[in-house]
Amino acid sequence: MFINRKSVAALLGATSILLLAQAHALQSEATDTTRTLNNGNLVLENIPEIPERIGEQLNRFQNVRSAAFREFTSDGDAIYISTRFGDVAQIHKVSEAGGYRQQLTFFDEPVGGISRQPNSNTMIFSMDAGGNEFSQLFMLDSETGDYHMISDGESRNGAVVWNQEGDKIAYQSTRRDGRSNDIWVMNPNMPEQAELVLAAPDGSWWGPVDWHPNGEKLLVVQYRSITDVRIHELELAEGELQLLEGSDVGTNANFPLAYRKDGQGYFFTTDQFSNFTQLAFRNTETNEVRLITKDINWNVDNFAMSEDGSTAAFTINEEGMSQLYRFDPMTFAFTRVEGMPIGVASGLTFSPDGKKLALSINTPKSPTDVYLLDTNDQLTRWTYSEVGGLNTDNFVEPELVRFASFDGLQVPAFVYKPQTEGPHPVIISIHGGPESQYRPYFSSTVQLWLQELGAAVIAPNVRGSAGYGKDYVSLDNGFKREDSVKDIGALLDWIATQPDLDAERVAVIGGSYGGYMVLASSVHYSDRLKAAVDIVGISNFVTFLTNTESYRRDLRRAEYGDERDPDMRQHLEAISPNNHVDKINVPMFVVQGENDPRVPVTEAEQVVAALKEANKTVWYMNALNEGHGYRKKENRDIYEQATVLFFEQHLLPKD
Repeated sequence: MFINRKSVAALLGATSILLLAQAHALQSEATDTTRTLNNGNLVLENIPEIPERIGEQLNRFQNVRSAAFREFTSDGDAIYISTRFGDVAQIHKVSEAGGYRQQLTFFDEPVGGISRQPNSNTMIFSMDAGGNEFSQLFMLDSETGDYHMISDGESRNGAVVWNQEGDKIAYQSTRRDGRSNDIWVMNPNMPEQAELVLAAPDGSWWGPVDWHPNGEKLLVVQYRSITDVRIHELELAEGELQLLEGSDVGTNANFPLAYRKDGQGYFFTTDQFSNFTQLAFRNTETNEVRLITKDINWNVDNFAMSEDGSTAAFTINEEGMSQLYRFDPMTFAFTRVEGMPIGVASGLTFSPDGKKLALSINTPKSPTDVYLLDTNDQLTRWTYSEVGGLNTDNFVEPELVRFASFDGLQVPAFVYKPQTEGPHPVIISIHGGPESQYRPYFSSTVQLWLQELGAAVIAPNVRGSAGYGKDYVSLDNGFKREDSVKDIGALLDWIATQPDLDAERVAVIGGSYGGYMVLASSVHYSDRLKAAVDIVGISNFVTFLTNTESYRRDLRRAEYGDERDPDMRQHLEAISPNNHVDKINVPMFVVQGENDPRVPVTEAEQVVAALKEANKTVWYMNALNEGHGYRKKENRDIYEQATVLFFEQHLLPKD
């Protein structure tokens, strides 16, 4: 853990915040009031007026930007990135390292995935409306800025994969019935002739990954759950579907990556032979599987291969940090790339000539930026994202710790501590998923809490988290759901043993499944908490599974349990926080997006109503133009300011 001394001025600032917090605590939640902000799109209930000083304090933290790699230009001399200079992220072109960012799109909604047409600078991008996640596909001429929609304007579309000739795309769409995750093929110049090539036979997610070099087959992924992922090959002419990896038993995860360019097999990651996902190659002529990373006991989580198939690269997720390797697709030899920044890498893509590897790198002290690696492993930074004038030397890097849970399980957690003397109040940040993982990404929000609130931040990877093997990720499934909540109880026990942490002042915050964890922790540990922030969280598993969008319902049943089964339904009702509001005795801040297709707004509405009826302290924020989380800066800014005010009033004061 690397820490720097904080100035005396900052120390005095923290003291003044504490005094102001005590003053605000005397005012608090007097009346049931509702008001709107941001042109009526942000509805606030029972949230006090946010003092101007908070906006001023947070201004620099809220003006941090990032830049993510999206594509190379067709000649490989420039790159396309996504970054935000207005309210949402748009596509920009950068022609040289550190160069000017030329904005190409100017929409009110953020641009999603991008896929460039081979041998052209025309690209397809996706974009939804108001966070509803029903993304449409658009063709964009990057030279003129002209664009037009090529999807039907109603269904949910994505996972675009161009064939080698650049005259067809395969993509995933719910176009057939609004529910099924089917695979379609289209000539983008004739979208009206789009052809359904695979009608998904069940409620799992099906998507194209790669075209066979002969152009006659597709490598297809079928995702049923994080521990049941299957690989198929679709023969396009006859529609014949062949299962390549996985089985109806559904005990392992196999993710297709790419065909080898000689057409003799395909690369994939699998946990068939290990607790972790290994890089493998199956020779389709001999049916032999070659395990490439059999001696690395961490998940392979990124892969890229050059257009000519002569070179490749992959990363592993080692304790949340990325390690980059170069890889020869023909000999299977790989070597670790030394001297890379310590952080999280994503977006690996080779230039058209295979001589440059682009990747987005995020570190605990710097937001995501784009780097290019040459054939001599020389790394060049291409974007320099703004950090709002903040001195990142003062940013805190986390320490990785492990604590014992109720059954002896060692649970990993990243701990950020302020550079001042404790004991510090604590904010426990719980990730969503649940099949996700907290990784030490740059977070201006975490640094804001450290510097402006003087609070320590702990981000645990409770059981059920990804990144620690398939056994670990399955420890919270079905009837074992509340075992992950007990991990939070064990973390509270661990906090009480740390002299520089204040076990009497602890808050929990989390989004999506993390929001459920916040609500459940409030049910079980209200006597040990001072504040709770539930962001787009599940309040009742039965109503959630009933109301979540149909295209993802079966996927969630695989994780949480099938509410149609009487025994499971009884269990889900028994552990749903909305049925135990009487046990919640901690101030609650509920944050929601009206258009959320994953965790519908009704999940927030019902828990807020129940808390109000029980005369509990509850703040409620609902953005009418957002979905599963806030993507528009004006909404995020108000949310972050309200969260600071909430923590000032309920976490910082000492009894």
